[in-house]
Amino acid sequence: MKEKFTDFIKLFKIHSKSYLKTNILFMTFVVTSLINGFLLRALTVKNITAITPIIADIAIILIIGAFGYFIKPKHQFKYFFTWSIVFVLICLINSMYYTNYVSFASASLLKTSLQIVDVSDAVVDNVMKFKDFSYLWQILALIFVNRSLKKKKYFEAVAKIEKGKIRAINTLVVALIVTGLFISTLNSVDISRLTKQWNREYIVMKFGIYTYQMNDLIATIKSQINPLFGYDEKAKEFREYYASEEEATPNEYTDVLKGKNVIVIHAESIQNFLIGLKFNNQEVTPNLNKLSSEGLYFSNFYAQESVGTSSDTEFTFNSSLLPASSGTVFINYWDREYITTPKLLQQLGYYTFSMHGNNCSFWNRNNAHTSIGYNNFYCYTKDYDLDEIIGLGLSDKSFFKQSTSIISGISEQHAQFYGTLIMLSNHTPFTNNGEDITDFDVTMQYQATNEQTGEIETKTASYLDGTKLGSYIKSAHYADEAIGEFIQELDAAGLLENTAIVIYGDHDAKLKKSEYTWYYNYDPTTNSIISEDDPNYVDVDYYAYELNREVPFIIWTKNSSGNKILNKEITEVMGMYDVEPTLGNMLGFTNKYALGNDIFSVDENVVVFPDGNWLTNKMYYSQSKEEGKLLNSNETVSVDYINYYNQIANKYIDISDSIIVYDLIKKVNETKSITDGVENNE
Repeated sequence: MKEKFTDFIKLFKIHSKSYLKTNILFMTFVVTSLINGFLLRALTVKNITAITPIIADIAIILIIGAFGYFIKPKHQFKYFFTWSIVFVLICLINSMYYTNYVSFASASLLKTSLQIVDVSDAVVDNVMKFKDFSYLWQILALIFVNRSLKKKKYFEAVAKIEKGKIRAINTLVVALIVTGLFISTLNSVDISRLTKQWNREYIVMKFGIYTYQMNDLIATIKSQINPLFGYDEKAKEFREYYASEEEATPNEYTDVLKGKNVIVIHAESIQNFLIGLKFNNQEVTPNLNKLSSEGLYFSNFYAQESVGTSSDTEFTFNSSLLPASSGTVFINYWDREYITTPKLLQQLGYYTFSMHGNNCSFWNRNNAHTSIGYNNFYCYTKDYDLDEIIGLGLSDKSFFKQSTSIISGISEQHAQFYGTLIMLSNHTPFTNNGEDITDFDVTMQYQATNEQTGEIETKTASYLDGTKLGSYIKSAHYADEAIGEFIQELDAAGLLENTAIVIYGDHDAKLKKSEYTWYYNYDPTTNSIISEDDPNYVDVDYYAYELNREVPFIIWTKNSSGNKILNKEITEVMGMYDVEPTLGNMLGFTNKYALGNDIFSVDENVVVFPDGNWLTNKMYYSQSKEEGKLLNSNETVSVDYINYYNQIANKYIDISDSIIVYDLIKKVNETKSITDGVENNE
C-alpha cells in the first residue's frame, strides 16, 4: 500500500511537472488574472482574507481559459491576451468607479457613462488615481512571457504533444469541480443577492469581480427583456403591496402651505456638517444658518442617491421612489409613468418648471424633466446669458439673478407656480480651473507661547488650506452667498409674499475618509494629525463616514420665524423619499405610490439606501457587512428589529425597481387617469 502511494506521488510529480512546462502561457493567464482580482478587492472592499471570491475567480478564469485550448498553440497568445485586456479593463474601470461611488460599475451604465464627457475635469481630479493603473502589469507580464517562449521555440514543441480538445475538456472538468465547491459555500441569502444585483459591494466580496461582472451583464440583458416576461408576477406583488397601504391621517401640518407658491433649491453637494460651521469665527454658510434657524430644519436628513447622483435625487425627491438598481431613471427609464410632485400640483392648478445653468441634455434632463411633469425646463443653451462661467456652466450667482427675472414673468402669467432651481457651481472638483472659487479663510488660528518672550500670541496654521476639503468648504461658502443673494432678489421682486422656499442638499461631497480624518484630528502646533492614542482622536470609520453624509433639508417662508409650527428643528431621521409625502401633506396632495412617509405622521421612520443599508433613529445597518452600529450606546435592539427592517429595505427596493422597470403605475392602471393618484385634502 505504501509503495502504491509512493508511486502515485512520483507519477503526480512527473505529470505536474510536464503539465506546467507545456502550459506556461495558460498558467500565466490564470495566475495574473487571479492576482488582479485579488488586488481589486484589496484596494476596494478590502476582504483580503476571504476564500470564496478566490474560488469563484478561479472557476471563471478556468472556464474562459479552457476554450483557449481549441486554438493552435502558436495562436493561443491572441486569445489569452484579448481576455487579459478584458479582465484588466474590468478591474481598472471598477477600481475607478469604486473610488467615486463606493460601488461597482455596471453594463447598464453605458449610456450614463456618456455624461462623463461633460465632467471630464472632475473625473480626472476625483476618480483617476495611480492605483487604478496597477492592473496593467498583467498585460505586460503576458507579453513578456510570450516573447520569452517564442525565443525558445516553445510553441512549436508544444504543438507536437498537445491534444487541445482533451486539455480543454479536462480544464472544464476541473472548473466545474471548483464551481461545485464554490456553490456548496453559498446560502439562500447569497443567491438572492446575486440575483437581485442591487448590493454590488456584497456580491464582489462574496463572488469576486469576474463573477459580479458576468452576472451584471446577464442582469442588464435581463432588465431589457424583463418587461416582456416577468410582468405578471411583479404586477401581482405591486397590487398586493399597495392594497395593504393605509391612508395617512391629518396632523397639525396638513394644508399648512396649501395655495402657496413653491421654489425648490437643489443645493449641489451641500452637506449638513456645514450648517453652523465656523473658521476663525467666520460662518461657512451664514445664509443657510439663518434660513434653518427661521424655518423648518430637518437636521437628520439623508439623500438616497445611487450612481445617478444628482439625477437620482431629483427623481426620488419628486416621486418618493428609490433610484433604479440597474442604470439610472433619467437615462434608462425616463419614458415610464411616475406619479410626481409637479404632476400632482398641476392637478391643483400650478404651473411647474425647472431651471439649470448647464447644458439642457446633461443627464437627459430635457427629456426626463418633461416625464417628471415640469411644464418647462429652462437651461443655459436656450434661456440664459453665459456672462459668468464657473466649473461646468453658468455661475450660481448669475444663474439665480437671471432666474429671478424669469420667475417674475411666470408669476405674472400664473396664479400659482412650483419651480426647481438646480445649482451647479459647488460641483466637484470644487474649484474653477484649479483655482478656489472664493478666498474664504480655512486656516486655523491658535494660541501659543513665544519661546523667546514667553508671551501668549496668536498664530495661524494652514489647516485645510490647499486640501480638497478646504476647496469644498470655500466652494460651499460661495454657494451659500449665491442662495443669500437669491433670497434678497426674490424679496425685492415681491416673490416671497406667498411663497415657500424648499432647500435640500442633493448628495454628499464624496470626499475621502482621509480628508475628514485630517479635519477632525488636526494639530496646529505640529501641522499634522494627532496620535490615534490621543483621547481626542476621532476615528472616521465606515459608520462615521456614512452618517456624516447627511445633507440639509429646509422649508422656509418669509414669515416662518417665530411661527410655532413652521419654525422648529425636526430631528427624526428622514430620507429623500419622505419629501414628497411630507410636502404633499402640507400642500394638499397625496401620492398613493409613495414609498416614503409624511415625517409628521410616523412614530419611527426608516431611511432605506439603494444598496440595502438602512437607518433609523436607533441604528445604522449595513446589509453587505451584515452588521450595524447602535446610535445610542444605552439603547439596544433585538434580532427581530434588525430582521424586520431588513425585510422592509428589501421590499422597498424590489417594489421601487418593479415600478421603474415594468412601468407598473401605467400598466396596472391602464384604464385609469393619473388623477387617481391625487387626493385633495379638502
